Amino acid sequence: MLKEKLKDRHIILASGSPRRQQFFKDLGLDFEVRLKEVKEEYPNKLLHFEISDYLAQLKSLPFLDELKDNDILVTSDTIVWHKNTALGKPRNNDEAFAMLKAMSDQTHEVITSVCIRTKIYQKTVNAVTKVTFKDFTDNEIWHYINNYSPLDKAGAYGIQEWIGQIGVVGIEGSFFNVVGMPTHLVYETLNTIADEF
Repeated sequence: MLKEKLKDRHIILASGSPRRQQFFKDLGLDFEVRLKEVKEEYPNKLLHFEISDYLAQLKSLPFLDELKDNDILVTSDTIVWHKNTALGKPRNNDEAFAMLKAMSDQTHEVITSVCIRTKIYQKTVNAVTKVTFKDFTDNEIWHYINNYSPLDKAGAYGIQEWIGQIGVVGIEGSFFNVVGMPTHLVYETLNTIADEF
């Protein structure tokens, strides 16, 4: 359906995340993965979704000069927001432990922003999902850290992995947003581009 509408467009997904790439496959879209290094820094004054919006847009900037008329560029960023602090990807196992320990028996928010650009159009959308964890034991946290890959994930966890299966006691909002892409918003925005541009 959407694939047919976009058959004359070239979609560029600027993400090395296998989860985001799988979402695009699941949406039935043909796309190219194209990566560029971007230093993920943002002004201290930004809060909440302003941070992920800013970073998603920042990731699109290195591509602007090379976009062709039929290109659609998709960039995104996910943060975990807990106690008025943005949690990105942990730098090491100790930092991962500290993040998960802080979120234990608490509710946090996962915010994913997606910037979609063409040569003449740009829109940034975001979704916020509330996730509540059970009270983790230290052994459970270390088991997860030692057996999975928390260092490449915002907030040091993947909800689709073991820790999500045993630890999530409540969720409000899009599950797929927590995995890394608010697919409903991406689908809606791509449909708008196909219909109007």
